[in-house]
Amino acid sequence: MEKNQGVETKSTEQIREILEHYYALCHRPEFIDDDPISIPHRFSQKQDIEIMGFFAAILSWGQRVTVINNCLKLSEMMDNRPFEFICHHSQKELIPMEQFVHRTFNSTDLLGLIAFFKHYYSENESLENAFLQGIKNEDTHVGNGLQSFHDKVMQLETTAPRTKKHLAAPSGKSTCKRINMYLRWMVRQDDCGIDFGIWQKIGAHRLICPLDVHVERHARRLGLISRKQTDWHTALELTDHLQEIDPFDPVRFDFALFGMGIMEKREALNYP
Repeated sequence: MEKNQGVETKSTEQIREILEHYYALCHRPEFIDDDPISIPHRFSQKQDIEIMGFFAAILSWGQRVTVINNCLKLSEMMDNRPFEFICHHSQKELIPMEQFVHRTFNSTDLLGLIAFFKHYYSENESLENAFLQGIKNEDTHVGNGLQSFHDKVMQLETTAPRTKKHLAAPSGKSTCKRINMYLRWMVRQDDCGIDFGIWQKIGAHRLICPLDVHVERHARRLGLISRKQTDWHTALELTDHLQEIDPFDPVRFDFALFGMGIMEKREALNYP
């Protein structure tokens, strides 16, 4: 495993021990309460989970309290029945959404995505197919699926060009953190009940680890990232190294790396 210059070289086994230690500490049901994933956990119907999970992931930047509160407002605008609202709303019922804003995400983006969902669910039972259709049998990761989903949304006339910045895709060189997090929520079979595992065709082994500042900092300290830039290929590099430790469910260590970033605000971590 290639290491960054200035980072103490550790064996794969040493890195495994560190990641497993923090995974065990952070991968607990109480993780849900203060995280945006708490939003889709308010629902039981598959399509409701897909829709509110998507919005919770896409809006996940900034303070988590604000993210959660704005997602709750959005859910209330859809009468807390998002799938039914998406499929059967009237134009009058969309008027309150013209006031919705979360940072740079505004009503133009929201209404365009609602139009996409209405169009999509009129022909499909699950949002999984929007990603799955782009993935080839030989693909080792979901990159083509992310690109396919992005293109499906953006090609509709009801989607504004400005919405592109909220739908990251590998072609844009982004790490695609939020959409990768969304796929983790939907795909991973989680024995702790945090991730949903309601999509069973993509496979957890194809997922890409969500890469934000917390995850990146500790991944670099452990030598899991050597690439200087922070982009799509950096996310792939991190995931490749995590697959050396767990080839079947590499992104479960997102809990460990993200958790390290949260925990270090309260206490010193037990590794260099």
